[in-house]
Amino acid sequence: MDVRSIEDVAPVIEHNGTVPVWWLVEPREMFEITKGGHLELVSEFEVAGGGLVDPHHHPTHEFYYVTSGRGLMTIGDETREIGQGDLVHIPPNAVHSLRPVSDHAPIHCFCFAVATPDAGAINYTEH
Repeated sequence: MDVRSIEDVAPVIEHNGTVPVWWLVEPREMFEITKGGHLELVSEFEVAGGGLVDPHHHPTHEFYYVTSGRGLMTIGDETREIGQGDLVHIPPNAVHSLRPVSDHAPIHCFCFAVATPDAGAINYTEH
């Protein structure tokens, strides 16, 4: 499972020495695997304590960035705890799900996805 944490990355001073940047994905690092794709979506979502993102898959490279809370991320048959500052890469067509570690506290994430070149329209409501 590809999980990268801001806690494991030293900042690099960019933009003419004015801004520290924590590269979770280096420029062009994912060029080859996303080549020919398109930005499919950008969203924020929250899974309530005791809730669950129903296991599902779609033809996208999906990225979850945890803005608050802790959860158990499952991709395929691997499960790992994630928390604030973590970036998770979900490969295309990998079955994935997320649930908070607590029944009383949510996990909140920012999400974006790059569709594969052959992806058609995707129904995110029912799958």
